[in-house]
Amino acid sequence: MRNKKIVFSLLLAGFLFTACEDGLDDTPISQSIKDNAYTSGDQIEAALTGVYESFQGNDYYVWDHILFSDVRSDNHYAGGDNPEVFQIDAINVETANSRVFNAWAAIYNAIAKANVVLEQTPGVSQQITEERREQIMGEAYFLRAYHYYTLVRLFGGVPIITASVNSADPSVTRQPRNTADEVYAQIITDLETAASMLPDTYGDDPGTNKARATKGAAYALLAKAYAQKPTPDYGQVISYANMVLTSPAGYNLMGSYAELFDGSHYNNSESILEIQYLGGNEGSWGPQMHLPPSVSGDTWRKFVTPSHNLVDAFDSEGDEIRKNATILFEEVSWVDEYWGNATGSSIPFAYKWKNAMGWASSDHVYLLRLADIILLKAEAHNALGDIAAAATEVNKVRERVNLPDLTTEQMASTAVMKQVILKERRLELAQEAHRWDDLVRNGVVVEVMNNVDDVDLRDNQPVNYNMQAFEAYLPIPQQEINRNPNLVQNEGYN
Repeated sequence: MRNKKIVFSLLLAGFLFTACEDGLDDTPISQSIKDNAYTSGDQIEAALTGVYESFQGNDYYVWDHILFSDVRSDNHYAGGDNPEVFQIDAINVETANSRVFNAWAAIYNAIAKANVVLEQTPGVSQQITEERREQIMGEAYFLRAYHYYTLVRLFGGVPIITASVNSADPSVTRQPRNTADEVYAQIITDLETAASMLPDTYGDDPGTNKARATKGAAYALLAKAYAQKPTPDYGQVISYANMVLTSPAGYNLMGSYAELFDGSHYNNSESILEIQYLGGNEGSWGPQMHLPPSVSGDTWRKFVTPSHNLVDAFDSEGDEIRKNATILFEEVSWVDEYWGNATGSSIPFAYKWKNAMGWASSDHVYLLRLADIILLKAEAHNALGDIAAAATEVNKVRERVNLPDLTTEQMASTAVMKQVILKERRLELAQEAHRWDDLVRNGVVVEVMNNVDDVDLRDNQPVNYNMQAFEAYLPIPQQEINRNPNLVQNEGYN
């Protein structure tokens, strides 16, 4: 319990540390960030916890990551009543969309905090051991890499900022975009450095080991980065996935898929890194946004409604276990334009977060978990032509939910197997912000979205997403371009 209390104290310290910097939450990277001096271990620990707090205090990681991946894809509809969320669902995102700007600004704010820790930690002289100094540096390198990985997936190439900005000189503050390849190179460099500094675990308390960056987390994110970058390196994906699978941290698939999401089995053997919402003042408002009235205790129309396409995918596979852990049907008093278009219709609700708790949920968010890495390894084996090795990995995940091993027909070719793995990832990871990246990485996002056969029941007309290739990435926020004329908008956006 002592280690857990330390982590909770650090979370509070991080909150207090960042409270005086609330203005930074909306501050673009083009604005100067004040440098501070840190002399003691306690001070730099608080600064590091402020970087972790960005996961809890950042709307993107609380909820918007689901919008930009699951709602933008074929997994979920927008639901609710927010015009900017409707834009995301329709794949018609405007450059002034505030959710896009908030993601950009808040994620760069987190990067700025990580940069401060990396700059200040070497000079700390009091109340710190050399072992802990190295761990802090490793954690900060990992966190900076994680946030750049988020940015490059959302926007493509972005400015790489690796030092605090202490000047108002436009030549310093108005940085141009780096290429996506350059951003991935920075991510990989940071993660390799982090892995060399981080421990496998911080002791025996899983509440600490799953809350903080470890070697396993760095290896897992390296596998994902090598897969997602413009020219994937599948050999490296397999290599780093194997490092996760053989880690002394002892990662293993949970025996029960349902227990991963029941709210009582967080910080489990399958988890590599998760956001540690505690409830109350350290709670998440995300679950209240989509849970049905019987669970949330309110009656307004909810967001993030599972799509017909997703429900059909579960049903076609006979995947009752993952479906029941992911989706809950309930009759409602409002009209849903995709499910019945009449009051009293039974509609599905997103159900992987199950505890609303009055806008202060203690439901955690998995940032990295083992099943994702196993299926990514399968994808890499298949891309290299080893279908049998790919099937072995997929079957590990299917066995847990009582699905049969892949058939000969499903293993007929790498092209067929690619679709099988893509579907398996969809069923395993729905509502965990992976679907859009999976479609983009596999080069099928335009094809998949333009073949969705949704019907708007208000006029019985098919929904035409009319997606174009440039919409694989979000627009650079217009607010940032106005501040920094050296930023070039993504092609296709006005």
